[in-house]
Amino acid sequence: MALEIEIPAALAYARTHALHAILIALGDQIVAQEYGGAFGEQKPHLLYSGTKSFWGPAALCARDDGLLELDETVAATFASWRDDPWKRRVTLRMLLSLTAGFGFGGLGAAVPEYERALATPLKNEPGSRFTYGGIPFQVFGAVLARKLADRKLTPHDYLRERVLDPAGVRVASWRSLKDGTHPLPTGASLCALDWLAYGRYVARLRDVLAPCFEGSPPNAHYGLGWWLGARPSTALRTPKDLDYASGSAGQALYLIPSLDLTVVHFGASASFRHETFLRRLFPVRQSLS
Repeated sequence: MALEIEIPAALAYARTHALHAILIALGDQIVAQEYGGAFGEQKPHLLYSGTKSFWGPAALCARDDGLLELDETVAATFASWRDDPWKRRVTLRMLLSLTAGFGFGGLGAAVPEYERALATPLKNEPGSRFTYGGIPFQVFGAVLARKLADRKLTPHDYLRERVLDPAGVRVASWRSLKDGTHPLPTGASLCALDWLAYGRYVARLRDVLAPCFEGSPPNAHYGLGWWLGARPSTALRTPKDLDYASGSAGQALYLIPSLDLTVVHFGASASFRHETFLRRLFPVRQSLS
């Protein structure tokens, strides 16, 4: 059966969940664009945890620049981790895939500064389970900051130079922590068109950025800051290359490179569900193998 994208049904669902912005683009053409509340195409919106999606691509750039390897350990950079039998095994890939062993935490206003993140004990054996949180991204930030020190760059400077500028994306503002640094797992504000531009950029480079879209043994549906495909419990028939960035209250950036489809959603509703939105966009009756 030929694929049909049900844009009106998806828009109708978004409107009932405190819609701030929705953009649906096929290739370079925006086929649907709508705003709610006080938002327009140039007004920045917080991404919340959608910010996590920046750091997988940044890590791959750092790998290509000879700064790091995904499977090197944090202990290779921070000697304080070498005496802990669990911490000395944690790799940068584990941090970005949220399988390093940290417990739940470090979200929202509770994101710790680098030193506090490094001092946080592990709750689980590295690589044994997936636990959502912000602390692993802060530890990755501490590693990257140390590696960039000779260049006099912060992780966010490097992100801008190597990812955001090439993507044609401007971050309107970053949240700051008490020590003046910016958090990695949250805190970016972008307008909808810039969020769309980032999605298009990542989709174009999906083959180059393939490690960002590979799951781990504890969670096959989470890569390096990106959610991968529909959750198995939803029985959605979505394209196999569906990936998305997600932030609280309904922030989302959906990518389907095989369809050249990019969707931005900004909102303010805790009841917005990715699975329900995608079910409206891709009716269950369709087979998208």
